[in-house]
Amino acid sequence: MAVDVERYYRVYGPMVLRRCRAMLKDEDAAVDAMQDTFVRVLRYGDRLHGKAPSSLLYTIATNVCLNAIRSRGRDRSEAVGATVEHLAATGDHSDQVLVGHFLDRLFTEQTESTRQIATRYYVNGLTLEETAAQSGLSVSGVRKRLGRLRESGRARFAA
Repeated sequence: MAVDVERYYRVYGPMVLRRCRAMLKDEDAAVDAMQDTFVRVLRYGDRLHGKAPSSLLYTIATNVCLNAIRSRGRDRSEAVGATVEHLAATGDHSDQVLVGHFLDRLFTEQTESTRQIATRYYVNGLTLEETAAQSGLSVSGVRKRLGRLRESGRARFAA
C-alpha cells in the first residue's frame, strides 16, 4: 500500500522543515532539503508502509541534510563532528538513535575502544576528562583517538 504523500506533506511538512532548519542553519537549504525529503517519499512511496510516518520522515530528512552538509565542500571532519555533536546535544531519543546509526557507519574500521570513547564523548556528552577517566586513557590519548576518528570520517564520507 502506497503512502499518502500529500497528507504527509500537510501534516508533517512543518516538522520536516524544522528539522532541516536545525541541521542546515540556512533557510533556502532547509526548504530545498524538505522538498527533497518529500520527493524521496514520492519516489519510493510504493515501498514504504504507513506505520510511524513522523519517524520515517524525520529519518529521511536527517539523511537528506547529512548529504547536503557533506556536499557543501566544507572540511569533512568539521561536518562530521558538528553533525554528531548537534544530534547528540538535542537530547531527543530519535536523535540518539540516529547518532548510533551514523556512528555505526563511521566505525567500520575502528576498534571497539575507539567506539566506546566516541560514544561517551559525542553521544553521552561526557567531557574529555570524564571520557579519559572512564576509558583508562589520558586526555591527550582521547583527543588523539577522536582526531583519528574525525580523519577517518573525513576520508570515508568524502566520496
